[in-house]
Amino acid sequence: MHAVSPAVYRRRRLVFFTALILVIAAIGVGIWLAIAQPWAAQPTPAPTSTASTTPTASATTAPPESPAPDSSPAPDQSENPVAAPCRGTDLTIEAVTDADSYPAGALPALSISLTNEGASACTLDVGSATQAFTVTSGEDVWWRSTDCQENPSGMVVTLEAGQNVTSAEPVTWDRTRSDVSTCADENRAHAPSGGASYHVGVSIGGFDSLDTKQILLY
Repeated sequence: MHAVSPAVYRRRRLVFFTALILVIAAIGVGIWLAIAQPWAAQPTPAPTSTASTTPTASATTAPPESPAPDSSPAPDQSENPVAAPCRGTDLTIEAVTDADSYPAGALPALSISLTNEGASACTLDVGSATQAFTVTSGEDVWWRSTDCQENPSGMVVTLEAGQNVTSAEPVTWDRTRSDVSTCADENRAHAPSGGASYHVGVSIGGFDSLDTKQILLY
């Protein structure tokens, strides 16, 4: 058996130790890879919460709701129509007396008859302020009820078609001559009698009678 020279021995030892170092290094690298796992996916950091930059709708005040319309039916005006004012062409106005002739001392009582000859109702002021009686003899006006009238008043009434009304309280003629300046005079001139003829005319609501009523005084 040949003896190994020192130089060969040193080379063999160098190779041996070099191989040993490589093995140890490989083992160390394997251990590091097993522990560090550099190939594993790193967790993505969760996004931090930030204030939203999306603008929020600003609060607005809703307009007040309109009240619901009244669903109740409007009253039928045709059921109670407002009557129009009376026209003179629709009215018949007549003087009425309580007698045709009067003996001495009897005082004529005068009234008005009013008829609506129109086809529909109408309104008219029939108060004492709108009534007027006139007593004439020929062209001579002897007496007017308005000359010394006291406390005249108005009263509007509705006259239905065809309705006839008569003044509630007659006006008395005292058989004297009237004048606004002699209302308180007790010595006014008396109308002649002995069968003298007089005519009574009337007006009401601004409308005059077409005819007069004749009376005789005795």
